Amino acid sequence: MWWRHWFPACLAWGFVAALCGSRGLCPAPNASRPEPGQCPRRRAAELCAWALSSDSLLDPFPVDVIQENYVRNVRNCIFSVVYPTPFKSRVRLVAVSKEVLENILDLDISVKGSSDFLEFVSGGKVIFGSVPLAHRYGGHQFGSWAGQLGDGRAHLIGVYTNRHGERWELQLKGSGKTPYSRNGDGRAVLRSSVREFLCSEAMHHLGIPTSRAASLVVSDDDVWRDQFYNGNIKKERGAIVLRLAKSWFRIGSLEILAHSGELDLLRRLLDFIIQEHFPSIAMNDSNRYLEFFSTVVSETANLISLWMSVGFAHGVCNTDNFSLLSITIDYGPFGFMDSYDPNFVPNTSDDERRYKIGNQASVGLFNLSKLLQALKPLLDPKQKQLASQILEGYGEHYHSRFTELFKTKLGLLGENENDNYLIAFLLKIMEDTKADFTMTFRELSEITADQLKELHIPEEFWALQDLGKHKLFSEWVTVYLLRLNSNNGDSDAKRRTRMATVNPRYILRNWMAESAVQKANLNDFSEVQLLEQVLQHPFQRQEAAERAGYSLRPPAWAKHLKVSCSS
Repeated sequence: MWWRHWFPACLAWGFVAALCGSRGLCPAPNASRPEPGQCPRRRAAELCAWALSSDSLLDPFPVDVIQENYVRNVRNCIFSVVYPTPFKSRVRLVAVSKEVLENILDLDISVKGSSDFLEFVSGGKVIFGSVPLAHRYGGHQFGSWAGQLGDGRAHLIGVYTNRHGERWELQLKGSGKTPYSRNGDGRAVLRSSVREFLCSEAMHHLGIPTSRAASLVVSDDDVWRDQFYNGNIKKERGAIVLRLAKSWFRIGSLEILAHSGELDLLRRLLDFIIQEHFPSIAMNDSNRYLEFFSTVVSETANLISLWMSVGFAHGVCNTDNFSLLSITIDYGPFGFMDSYDPNFVPNTSDDERRYKIGNQASVGLFNLSKLLQALKPLLDPKQKQLASQILEGYGEHYHSRFTELFKTKLGLLGENENDNYLIAFLLKIMEDTKADFTMTFRELSEITADQLKELHIPEEFWALQDLGKHKLFSEWVTVYLLRLNSNNGDSDAKRRTRMATVNPRYILRNWMAESAVQKANLNDFSEVQLLEQVLQHPFQRQEAAERAGYSLRPPAWAKHLKVSCSS
């Protein structure tokens, strides 16, 4: 195929050779990959050939036949081959995730000191085995079909299989134009890239399925943005995040094929996704698409329940931003709630408040209905009927998981018919008092039952003090303590320890991200690095985080922060 011959091997080999010299990587680009587990992490770079491959994504599908990189309507393919556009100015590596480098990519942290690594993660060089790709997909945006969308500023630079046998797709975001750039310039700015880098890793350490972020680079290239769509265009700096996921396929990946009538390609892509990522589904099962849909329905309900359990609002829950693997992807105008408010909307571009936090479960149902619509051409009448019944079960899946998570947050064991009432009662008085969502649950994890019984709220428990102003607080405490007494074999110390492992003390609040962004704009990346470290351990009290005020009441100026789709 044409891209095999067009691939600039000299660029790729330059990076590998340089890394081999500085890192001791195996120099043979065609060396056989060791079996999973053969290379221990600390010696991975010394013993294993570090290379990417695009074959698993290229071989099963036709590729865009047009080689030129210009914006156009693309058909009859899953990917376009398109190379990143290097920055013109100085590039700096300003943050890395040690865990991602060492535990996922089998690279020692010292690799970050290599200039060749910097060129790789900034799109300046392509590593051996990589054929950079831009993915074609469509989607429903804010409830309406938007047609062709696709990777407009992202390049999937290859697949890496690590020593654990895990397959990860590496993608640069902000790395230049593609055929799917529409009216964009292919770039991402520093402020949005800082937020994506930090939140990807923060969500992982909160235990929420998510894409990961390996590195953040910033350039001196000028990128012009109208941040709030008010005509005030400002100059910002371009940045790139190297992000990873087991797969970047999303609901819109299937929608575009169904809408275009490319049903053979739709079937091929769906079979590929099932075979690669849904091993429990037998490929010879005539109902495999039903099994796939059922899994996505239940896992999407689980994901949104997890978002709600930490007060996370994605901000742009379009079908092109909903992963088929039910992981959190595409961090844009997201936000973690400060005060509990089911009407919280982090995205100022969302004029209709479609994606407010309290509507996320309903939006999940809408998106799954669009997934079913894309699958229907492949289903017979009986399967369509069964699929509709599966979709009807989404609400029950969501409610069950939501209840389970909030019972755990409150330290409740066993079953009690009044648990839903207890949870709803708490959330209502939190809403009435505008109590802080994160710290209310965290402080309930730290306060003793005796202190609660006496309504003695220490001054340091500022969120509970706010909650305690409600006239029904004492009534809720009475009901809560009675329920805790039914935890057979439990003790108050065990209850507090258990709750402290699921109720974070630190989340990536908007004001914290904004503080890091403002410093980064002045070339001070110390808070980006501090937050990356702190958010690795969100459930543990940390002196550095306490000194920074990350568990204190948000500053008054935080209420006026705005985040938009502009990035």
